Amino acid sequence: MARAESASVTVLDRNDELLRAYTTADERWRLPVGVADVDPLYLRTLIAFEDRRFFRHAGVDPISTLRAIGQFLWRGRIVSGSSTLTMQVARLLDGVHERDAHGKLRQMLRALQIERQFSKNEILRLYLNLAPFGGNLEGVRAASLAYFGKEPKRLSPAEAALLVAIPQAPEARKPDRFPRAAQNARDRVLARAAHAGAIRAEDVGLARREAIPATRQEFAKFAPHLADAERESEPTRQIHRLTLDKKAQIALEKLAREHARALGTGLSTAMIVVEQASGHVVAEVGSAGFLDATRAGAVDMAHAVRSPGSTLKPLIYGMAFEAGLAHPDTLIDDTPTRFGTYVPKNFDRDWHGTVTIREALAQSLNIPAVSTLEAVGATKFFGRLQQAGLDPQLPAHSEPTLAIALGGLGLTLSELAQLYAGIARGGEQIALRHTRDQLPATLVPPPRILSPLAAWYVADILRHAPAPANAKTGQIAFKTGTSYGTRDAWAVGFDGRHTIAVWVGRADGASVPGLAGRVSAAPILFDAFHHIAEQRTPLPAAPAGVIKASGADLPPPLRRFAGATNADAPGAYRTPPIRIASPPDRAVVEAEPDDHVTITADGGQLPLTWLVDGEPVSAQQKRALMLDARHRGFLKISVIDATGRADRVSIRIK
Repeated sequence: MARAESASVTVLDRNDELLRAYTTADERWRLPVGVADVDPLYLRTLIAFEDRRFFRHAGVDPISTLRAIGQFLWRGRIVSGSSTLTMQVARLLDGVHERDAHGKLRQMLRALQIERQFSKNEILRLYLNLAPFGGNLEGVRAASLAYFGKEPKRLSPAEAALLVAIPQAPEARKPDRFPRAAQNARDRVLARAAHAGAIRAEDVGLARREAIPATRQEFAKFAPHLADAERESEPTRQIHRLTLDKKAQIALEKLAREHARALGTGLSTAMIVVEQASGHVVAEVGSAGFLDATRAGAVDMAHAVRSPGSTLKPLIYGMAFEAGLAHPDTLIDDTPTRFGTYVPKNFDRDWHGTVTIREALAQSLNIPAVSTLEAVGATKFFGRLQQAGLDPQLPAHSEPTLAIALGGLGLTLSELAQLYAGIARGGEQIALRHTRDQLPATLVPPPRILSPLAAWYVADILRHAPAPANAKTGQIAFKTGTSYGTRDAWAVGFDGRHTIAVWVGRADGASVPGLAGRVSAAPILFDAFHHIAEQRTPLPAAPAGVIKASGADLPPPLRRFAGATNADAPGAYRTPPIRIASPPDRAVVEAEPDDHVTITADGGQLPLTWLVDGEPVSAQQKRALMLDARHRGFLKISVIDATGRADRVSIRIK
């Protein structure tokens, strides 16, 4: 029985379709299959040909046995066999085919034992998994996939008859080597099955004209990187059930190969598709070809740590929106700026003067992004990535600096997909899931990457980013990025249902002249969305609290970005900086349902603008904010004075 349970490891998609299979320890293709997984036509044909009284005998058919003995005595040679399906299972379990009287008696005794221990369906299952089909093929599922390229759930009469015929002489009837012998045996099965009523007589003629498969097909090898990783992580598991969709996986693997060939020699591409509501990974392509050594295809670039380029800029601006430091239409300077010893430059080596943050993000300008990160805080930004469940990598013994705004840290494609899926979910982060057996996270409340308002502002800007040629703008919120030295090109985007992340580059990290996210990765992103679904799911509507004003209609602190001004510098603000005095950061405040919680501020210049979770709630001359009972749970409180200076705390009201 140990041999019977030793089946090939299989990897299935979300619909239980085969993505990948592995040979057993003895190099056999023995794919697990149940009686319900096989076409009833095949089962009827098998029983009609091999063992008509299978469901009536106790392992040995006395009528067939007496007939076989009588024929042997009369003619002096074996004319017909008396082997039942149960006896064949006994022989397959023992692994020895004894044709003499002693061997037959042994099989009969073993068959009687098997019948006492197992039901008829269980015996059938054993046969379906162990029957030999030539070479290293064992079991009807492996044979159906190898000879017909499909699961045995739906078979034609000719296919069913061939699968019944081969195990009688598996090496002599291999269709790819001995097609004539296989055809003759199949036709004999068809004739007997029709005579027994298992196959309609009118189908026999058509079935006989059906061609015998001339070649043996390869087994599925989709999602090879992920399949190998799952098998290595749980080596004792026989069936791995993934969240992937086989149809989407096949389409994107083909897309990756086509684009890689068009991009040039040595270049590879990787993709991840995430279902935002569940965090399920719908498709994951680790390279442009697992066996393509010219592109180092065996390296899984979906989980390789690389510089993300400009793809983190949306989160930087989102944190500024959340803290009340800026609005998408806040003016910000794109002029030559020195940040200590750090002097960033734009990708086009030019400056654009005063622009809105909306324009700065849409055009991926570097200096405004660094200025915003300086105000947000590089350490706080790095911590936000960690709080969201990511594992950003810095050079050894280094701290977060302003360079991380332009890709000065390491992330994986999978982590970028998770980050953008969180933004697409209104700022609520979710862990990615690759397997259906993996339990979802149960954190309450779930971690947030941004407030709902800030996440919507970011999505609204990215939605209006200019799309690649022949693509429609406005349906996908997306951002591109190019790492330093043109080593990596990125494009990450989302609609109302899916988030897709794309990487293009060389697996060895070599520089690629002309490589850029907008021209190299963005077209793949839009093609991938088309392959996933022809119709786009609309992005969510604006949440409450969105400020739809612009220019002079914005609140004074949001009209122009103030940045991280040094209060001690000559000509800086003369009043003390604004500061939330009470309650302190990370405080837990207990309040009755009818109570109010008072938030007080010191310093700064009136009027003050107060925000709760990024949503403006008050603009007043007073230095106190009264929160009623509806504001409960974890809150981010921000205050902005008339000069644009701000302070913020996180509290919990219970």
